[in-house]
Amino acid sequence: MAREGENANANGRRERSMEEGAAGDGREEGVNSDHGYASSADKGCGLSLSVPFLQKILAEIFGTYFLIFAGCASVTINLSKGMITFPGICVVWGLAVMVMVYSVGHISGAHFNPAVTIAFATCGRFPWKQVPAYVFAQLLGATLASGTLRLMFGGKHEHFPGTIPAGSDVQSLVLEFIISFYLMFVISGVATDNRAIGELAGLAVGATILLNVLIAGPISGASMNPARTLGPAIVANRWEGIWVYIVGPICGTVVGAWAYNLIRFTNKPLREITKSGSFLKSFRNNST
Repeated sequence: MAREGENANANGRRERSMEEGAAGDGREEGVNSDHGYASSADKGCGLSLSVPFLQKILAEIFGTYFLIFAGCASVTINLSKGMITFPGICVVWGLAVMVMVYSVGHISGAHFNPAVTIAFATCGRFPWKQVPAYVFAQLLGATLASGTLRLMFGGKHEHFPGTIPAGSDVQSLVLEFIISFYLMFVISGVATDNRAIGELAGLAVGATILLNVLIAGPISGASMNPARTLGPAIVANRWEGIWVYIVGPICGTVVGAWAYNLIRFTNKPLREITKSGSFLKSFRNNST
């Protein structure tokens, strides 16, 4: 009887340990598939997932294509017909982001933006070895969308849907940094924090895009996305102030992602939040 009692106690301890382990897994920092926007930011995101890596790349191509096509089409049509108006353009960009997040967020994470992909990678939430493929897919989708619009609307320079600084380059750079920081801060909150309501991620990110375009559109064009600027620039061969839309969004999103990691309430130390002791350590681990 004593042995049976000891065995029962041991079994009980094992069961409690397993339950605690399962609970710990549920509390693991990162993103699960329920958080539609950035499911690919999971620590397990890699070629070994059940969803083939090729499907993720195709999802990024299609998602970026439809996003850039819708947004830049609204700009082009407004320039040629004057019927959509600036507030209408803002709404189109916000809605386009929202619907594509809900469409493919559970497949690829719905980055659609090289700056977002790089920001997730610096925080250890996306593998560095997959960054080049994602960035290529995003640039390809944006370029194809811009090429489609050029074929449809004749490719006239007065209908160029790209982003060019309306003020000084420095003014546009600061604006791009701020709105990209704001965008990535929101993305980190709704997509990487398990306490957030993941089903609202698309709505939150789309609304952020709408606000940013409304605020910064008249000054910098409110790119927030190197692919959004490079796609039209490649097709039209126009490169005015192109560095602004590469440096500003990348720096803004990286700082925004780390800022949210620093202020989020958690009992875990920063080393565990970022899944690495340092940026260089994360880079080495993901490169091997």
